[in-house]
Amino acid sequence: MSHATHSNAALTPRARLRLARLVVEHGWPPARAAERYDVSWRTAKKWAERYRAEGPDGMHDRSSAPRHQPNRTPAPVVRKIVHLRWKQRLGPIAIGDKLGMPASTVHAVLVRCRINRLTHIDRATGEPIRRYEHEKPGDLIHVDVKKLGKVPDGGGWRYVGKQQGDKNRSATAARTGERNKHRQPLIGTCYLHTVIDDHSRVAYVEAHDDETKETATLVLRNATAWFAERGVTVQRVLSDNGSCYRSHLWRDTCTDLDITPKKTRPYRPQTNGKIERFHRTLAEGWAFKKFYNSESARLAALPGWIHEYNHHRPHSAIGKAAPITRLDNLAGHHS
Repeated sequence: MSHATHSNAALTPRARLRLARLVVEHGWPPARAAERYDVSWRTAKKWAERYRAEGPDGMHDRSSAPRHQPNRTPAPVVRKIVHLRWKQRLGPIAIGDKLGMPASTVHAVLVRCRINRLTHIDRATGEPIRRYEHEKPGDLIHVDVKKLGKVPDGGGWRYVGKQQGDKNRSATAARTGERNKHRQPLIGTCYLHTVIDDHSRVAYVEAHDDETKETATLVLRNATAWFAERGVTVQRVLSDNGSCYRSHLWRDTCTDLDITPKKTRPYRPQTNGKIERFHRTLAEGWAFKKFYNSESARLAALPGWIHEYNHHRPHSAIGKAAPITRLDNLAGHHS
């Protein structure tokens, strides 16, 4: 049975076991064992005592949840909360208001009952969400911009730690001369202009230093040409209400390309859910997947990842097929 170690733990279960054995079986004083493993005397003593009492099984983290919870919400109240959630689809604040209790308590109950997300129910109508998919490649493409902080020279804080990360940021900012309005070092933002075909989930991505209307329309022209090379004619484009997509230039470019522009409903990102999901995959699979020692190193890895995503990665939403296999021109699948 595998056990996860607490994310801030100084020792892994294996190291705890070695430390405890030094004290219990080899007679080391706890202070000496603590020094060897760079932990406090108290920590060494704790693991030694737990080893004596429970053996190797005692080396794993215990749940931090209290054994008794006298203040837990009573069952009749839980039933009322669940009823209001299902029948009226109210949120924690509205339910708390009706029942005269804190919204935080209501939220905790909803989480415990696993109904804190109304994933499968449309809030407005109460009907199941209809998962739509356009029939042919090109019927609809989704466009959006994903913003990522650039990687400083030497690597970002996720991999080198906060202290070294800050030093790297300052050194990079000194090289580029960029500062924010508070004169703090700035390493800039990478704007990923992403395009997804609704039917196939094939993706097209360009990295830029801005999200202006000029850049957005250039990406649209490039993406349309890229899809055309693969036998796909783009009919409609769905965007959010960002300023670059509200511009006359965007409207005129769509007219020029014979594409119908569509907009998502404000404050409702679910409408553009496919591209939101792609952004998560992009972040996990490429942007933060491994250590990059500079922004140019990360950008150099982008085309390879996009190719892997389009041509080889099985996509769960389309029957575990690679997106490219859903395009019409089968001869060009692996071009």
